[in-house]
Amino acid sequence: MAIRIIVKDPDPVLREKAKPVTKLNASIHKLLKDMADTMYDAQGVGLAAPQIGILKRVIVMDVGDEHGLIEMINPEVVSQEGEQFGPEGCLSIPGMSGDVRRAAKVTAKGLDRDGNEIVIEGTELLARCILHEIDHLNGVLFTDLAEKMYRNDAPEMDDQA
Repeated sequence: MAIRIIVKDPDPVLREKAKPVTKLNASIHKLLKDMADTMYDAQGVGLAAPQIGILKRVIVMDVGDEHGLIEMINPEVVSQEGEQFGPEGCLSIPGMSGDVRRAAKVTAKGLDRDGNEIVIEGTELLARCILHEIDHLNGVLFTDLAEKMYRNDAPEMDDQA
């Protein structure tokens, strides 16, 4: 088990566009394993390679549904439908959340660790996660899209106070 250091905003690597993976080999397999280990250790539901300082188009996700761990290489969104609006956070921006408008249903395709094409269809949290992680590959953070930001560790404030 190899836990990598998660890059925190404002590290410039988070704003760069990741490069497509051209060769599937042992180093990509190790990257996928390390990313999953790191995501689970940090209690996250998704992680993109740029979040550990590697500018490759690789993501891992596990939102706790029937899909389990999803590994995608060179993922791309095929279709989006509907709309959802809700809270989002990020392992690279600890202590902050924001309300983000995303598609309610997303279909994405990419490659699995063996180079086979996979298609993932997600709704609700998985749809949000797919879009969030693919955004990371393009240098986009949820804070760029959030309509409202708030601290996770701040006490609730009453509007009347």
